Amino acid sequence: MVGGGYINGSAESAARDGVLYTQAPIGYCISLIFGNFFDLHNLFHIIFVAALFYAPKMRGEGFITMFDPFQLKYGKKMGGLLFIPQIFGDLFWSAAVLAALGATISIILDINATLAIVISSAVAIFYTFLGGLYSVAYTDVIQLLFIAAGLVIAFPFSLTHSAVDLGRVADTWLGTIPKESIASYIDVYLLCICGGIPWQAIYQRVLACRTVRVAQVSTLIASVFALLMAVPPIIMGVADWNATNYDGPVPIPRNMTSFILPLALNYLSPLPIAILGIGAMSAAVMSSADSCILSTSSVLTKNIYQDIIRPKASEKELVWVLRISILIVGTLGTLIAIFADTIYGLYILCSDLMYVVLFPQLTIILWMSQSNSYGSLAGFVVSFGLRLLSGEPVLGLAPAIEYYGYDAARGTQLFPFRTFIMLIGAVCIVAVSLLTNFLFMRGFIPRRYDFLKCLRQRTISMRYGTKDRELQEIEDPDVTLTLKGSQNGSNAI
Repeated sequence: MVGGGYINGSAESAARDGVLYTQAPIGYCISLIFGNFFDLHNLFHIIFVAALFYAPKMRGEGFITMFDPFQLKYGKKMGGLLFIPQIFGDLFWSAAVLAALGATISIILDINATLAIVISSAVAIFYTFLGGLYSVAYTDVIQLLFIAAGLVIAFPFSLTHSAVDLGRVADTWLGTIPKESIASYIDVYLLCICGGIPWQAIYQRVLACRTVRVAQVSTLIASVFALLMAVPPIIMGVADWNATNYDGPVPIPRNMTSFILPLALNYLSPLPIAILGIGAMSAAVMSSADSCILSTSSVLTKNIYQDIIRPKASEKELVWVLRISILIVGTLGTLIAIFADTIYGLYILCSDLMYVVLFPQLTIILWMSQSNSYGSLAGFVVSFGLRLLSGEPVLGLAPAIEYYGYDAARGTQLFPFRTFIMLIGAVCIVAVSLLTNFLFMRGFIPRRYDFLKCLRQRTISMRYGTKDRELQEIEDPDVTLTLKGSQNGSNAI
């Protein structure tokens, strides 16, 4: 969560619209804290685990990744379809990181922002292409250290600079929320909170913890740490640029607010500190870029190409598919970063489809045993289709559907359409699942027409101590997912 898009985007949003509109740091941290199941040990001992009841539920069922329940219950093809929101989320995340990196490089080298994005993207793609997992593993170890070091070193100088006077901007620093924008404001907050739950990156770390307690403590620490990391860039974004050596347009135009953080580091700190701070931030952002590119490419290779298109693909073939995917993902991320004029907008957008499509899917598959692949498919098509038709200003997509209160002058939806679409998708999943279960199990539709094969029982034998699973598929009208060998006995979805 903490990376180039997070840090640069927070500074950009605070400088452009005020702290009230910098919703991502608080929203994503709430998704880690309030999205957590709590255990009561003794009287007031409350600790948290990632994702509101989600991670403990998945640990109890014995899952290893967030997509396990989808692929085990709905099949690999339907599970592969549900990877699409994750791919788009990672792609927008990559674009946000590459845009942040380009903004930083353009300030360091004093070159055109587009050229800086292309250069930085080419470097990230090149060494990810050659190094793969090893390059990401080694760079990710020091990513947060670099970000923290860069901010900690530069922040005191920026805070004490004469140009940074919080009293001067006390009336405008927080920003204002017009009455007509309250609904859309809440909509974005819900997107950040609930859209931060169905992320594989979270479960990858939480489910890898040795015990539930370790997961609880580490998640709580991570959420607090992430929130603290947003404070320095937000404060740096309110500088009085007339009191610095900055010779550009003042106030800084909205299309240049993505440069706020590197500009602050450059003009509010002594030269040696500025070089050290910007260098540390650049290295950290580069690390975010390669991990985003590799993550998306790995999903395309393993879960789409190998599981659906070519199940018998050789190891060598998969390596080349991964490399080609790296080139494609890196190129797409670069193009989005070039044409989108806001890092913060991309950062918010990366959780958009996760909220409207994946959040209801994950919630229902974990807590509704009657859900099936037909309901999942219906919910996916309706949610994904409505979201595309609703438009997206960050990507320049005009809306085909103008909801109540649509602001034609700004081209923005004031209606909380994301939450509306998410709820419609959830209703579709439940209604279609119950209807198809009834029709198939009562014989109104012959079982030979069950082309998604939802009427079957999947039994999974868990081998503790290894990561191997034995999967048996047995045709049965009882739609259950049973995990045998778990510490809690048999569990059913």
